[in-house]
Amino acid sequence: MLINGEQAQTGNTFSVTNPATAEVIANVPEIDAESVQLALTSANSAFTTWSRMPLSQRQPIIERYAELLEENREEIIDLLIAETGKPYDNAEYDFGMLTTCLKFFCEEAARIDQQVIPDPDGRFLNYTLRQPLGVVVGYLAWNFPLLNLGYKLGPVLASGCTAIIKPSQLTPLSTLRCAELLTDAGLPPGVVNIITGTDYDVTGPLLESEIPAMFTMIGSTRAGIGAMRSACTNVKHFSVELGGNAPVLVYDDADIIAAAHSIVDLKFANSGQVCVSPNRCFVHESVYEDFITAARERAAGIVLGAGRGEGRRMGPVLTEKARDRMLSLVDDARQKGAKVVCGGKIPDPQVPGFYIEPTILRDVDPSMELSCDEIFGPILPIIPFTDNDDEIALANNTEYGLAAYVYTQNLTRGLRAASEIESGSVCVNEVHYAVHLPHGGLKQSGVGKDCSRYSLQEYLTLKRVSVLVGN
Repeated sequence: MLINGEQAQTGNTFSVTNPATAEVIANVPEIDAESVQLALTSANSAFTTWSRMPLSQRQPIIERYAELLEENREEIIDLLIAETGKPYDNAEYDFGMLTTCLKFFCEEAARIDQQVIPDPDGRFLNYTLRQPLGVVVGYLAWNFPLLNLGYKLGPVLASGCTAIIKPSQLTPLSTLRCAELLTDAGLPPGVVNIITGTDYDVTGPLLESEIPAMFTMIGSTRAGIGAMRSACTNVKHFSVELGGNAPVLVYDDADIIAAAHSIVDLKFANSGQVCVSPNRCFVHESVYEDFITAARERAAGIVLGAGRGEGRRMGPVLTEKARDRMLSLVDDARQKGAKVVCGGKIPDPQVPGFYIEPTILRDVDPSMELSCDEIFGPILPIIPFTDNDDEIALANNTEYGLAAYVYTQNLTRGLRAASEIESGSVCVNEVHYAVHLPHGGLKQSGVGKDCSRYSLQEYLTLKRVSVLVGN
């Protein structure tokens, strides 16, 4: 681990498994109570100096860190593939988002808006100051270890905050390697502390302590609610991206081939383990059969396998428990009337790893289990709707509101759906995500934003100053 600028071990470890082979590949430190307290005090002490350092002095350190990451790119990607089972192109994207975030937030910090507010009587000069918030505690999800690290580390460093970051216990290896390079880049001790552990009773003080000014995480809604409840020992800021249940609306006038390709490619990216993955695909009855045919043909081109290889590849799901849950969801839907278009089973029980075939189900009902909660795996349920249905109400019939997708050639229809769907983002006719665009949810999908200038603002205070300049 990295605590107060030093590599830290403890008396105990826990194992990390490669989901593509089901083999244990590493053991990493199990943090203890003493190390938790050291991380808190180190981050608190470092904030005093780091927060006062101007961006012109912080930026060269951050840029040097990005350079070191690139110099060690292939080693880090290999670690990422080993702990996640990702295909190479997916791991390359995951890594690339870390360096992209570091550079973007440095540039954005130089453009922070500090307004002058006109005084109606002309007596005061009123202006706003943006200043670093304080110590940030961040819990990260396992599906995109380095992208998630970039979403938090970028604004932390650019804003002048300090941090204690805990990667998922399932995928800590690439993050720990990136932590080593922070000291090589010249980051002062304590500015970023990266810890690992499985015992939430031990790490609980990170949330309960009065030192952190902000708690941020990427994870499930259940985990987020529990963590925020634990953190409410004093007033803290929260920025949490939680569960999703993304609807897709495919209207009768959509480009069916383009829509099917777009949805299938996103659904099976990262083995469906994506927070914005299509979860309920509503297709108008008049184009239902054509859409299913196009989706099946697109899915047929997916090749199972981790690491490098030809074709559009899909790795395993992360754990055996997750795979068992996928199979259970398929069986439940089948028993209730859904039909398997393709996939739905383990490809070869003799092959190691937690693989499941890319799965498409038709004739799915919105009441089925896989329609009511986040699947987080390679299953695409396709649900027909008619002119008599309120398709917007169908899309909104969930407690979640993270992402949504609409396919139509009718501008008015597309804009109406974008306006009325209750979701933090809506993509019309093409999937589109980028670091300059705000990412976050409504309803039970969280609060706050990752990416964009809106994320950076969450790591900064907003102070109003009024100076008497006239009588």
